Amino acid sequence: MHPTRRSVLAGLMTAGALAAGPARAGDAAPKEFRIGYQKIGLIVVTRQQQLIERQLAPRGIAVRWFEFQAGPPLLEALNAGSIDFGYTGDAPPIFSQAAGGNLVYTAAAAPSGEGEAILVKDASPIRTVADLKGRKVAVARGTSSHNLLVAALEKAGLRFTDVTPVYLSPADAGSAFTGDSVDAWAIWDPYFAIAQARDKTRMLTTSGQTLDVSGYFLANKSFAQAHPAVVSAALRGLEQGAAWAEAHRDQVAQALAEVTGIPLPIQKAAADRTQFAVRPLTDAILAGQQATADRFHRLGLIPRAITVRDAVWVAPPPS
Repeated sequence: MHPTRRSVLAGLMTAGALAAGPARAGDAAPKEFRIGYQKIGLIVVTRQQQLIERQLAPRGIAVRWFEFQAGPPLLEALNAGSIDFGYTGDAPPIFSQAAGGNLVYTAAAAPSGEGEAILVKDASPIRTVADLKGRKVAVARGTSSHNLLVAALEKAGLRFTDVTPVYLSPADAGSAFTGDSVDAWAIWDPYFAIAQARDKTRMLTTSGQTLDVSGYFLANKSFAQAHPAVVSAALRGLEQGAAWAEAHRDQVAQALAEVTGIPLPIQKAAADRTQFAVRPLTDAILAGQQATADRFHRLGLIPRAITVRDAVWVAPPPS
């Protein structure tokens, strides 16, 4: 397998995780492997099945898990060395790399597809993305939904400056959307599914309808250089998780609900539109990620141009 992957910057992490300190690049073998996750997707299924734990137990390495609301805070922790590995959408690693983050892409996930959308209330007069002109749109800065919003506006013939982005965490954005403080919300699952269950909503577009993007499995660069076998073992566990999820579709929502505490009907709505895969970082995938980075630089959303390939990790050959 030829790995490579994605994410970004700020965050709400437990004090214990932040106190754990930087990646232990000088250790012969780490005592633990620290993974950041969000409330959806393959990495949560893999945790529930304890597949990475099974890969690392023979090496005497414990696995610790830390939850984040969004990719930017997860990547901030990854850059600081407070976690060793994690998963985010496409935009966070771009913002992180542009800020000099200490990260590498190790592999890609399945495309975002229909699990991310721009929503409005059902009673809203906004019928199309073009109707967002002059409106307030809630979005988490530096996330995959930020990219969806930018790309959808361009596709509709609008500039990003034609809307007023209201940068909020998913929890705060959900409150703003419910309370009509914003006109629309760009968001991913499971918050997308929560909004659909709580409010009468309409989708203006989804990631699948707008652009072909992936999520990424990312590692702290120093950790990956010092402990490549651990990163490779984690990717093997994730591959096993993807195989399990595709073979047990009827159990995926329950697995997600057990880890996240989100009600089963909501996780079922999210799981039913989620694909599960660990993909090598192909030229096509990297070209798509580079196009996103170039778009963000052109719009002034990142401070400098970057070359995505500079942050790609290449697994060493099996010994």
